[in-house]
Amino acid sequence: MLYLAFKTLHLIAVVMFLGNITTGIFWKEHADRSRDPRIIAHAMAGIIAADRLFTVPGVLLIVLAGVMAAMMGHLPLLRTGWIFWSLVLFTLSGVAFMGWLVPLQRKMHKLMQAGAESGSPDWDGYHRLSRAWGFWGAVALLLPLAAMVLMVLKPPMRGL
Repeated sequence: MLYLAFKTLHLIAVVMFLGNITTGIFWKEHADRSRDPRIIAHAMAGIIAADRLFTVPGVLLIVLAGVMAAMMGHLPLLRTGWIFWSLVLFTLSGVAFMGWLVPLQRKMHKLMQAGAESGSPDWDGYHRLSRAWGFWGAVALLLPLAAMVLMVLKPPMRGL
């Protein structure tokens, strides 16, 4: 019973985590189409806040509940291939998120906020940052999606 409780909590956290990333991409693209630096700055502030409220706690809950479910299910974390490789993918996603995506989000927010205040946004700079954000955002989304596929399919794979 405890295994199922942790597994359910793990799945809820995955939905919260992936849902927030996906909706963040949607709202940024939606704001960008407005070409209004105030709207874009507001959307970026919302994405940054949502990451603090949903993405980061989602990561903690995914790891905690996932490890506990594996322990309750007597699944060795590093020797069970689909768990090990999911952890690797999830970790790489976290590196992309913290190393590139978060700093880019802050820079884009500040750039559009300054553009809204001055009345002349640096569109070239914003588009350069936005392209990089799109790349690292795809990495940060696709890696945990691949981990989710491994978790669902549980293919025979080697761990450590």
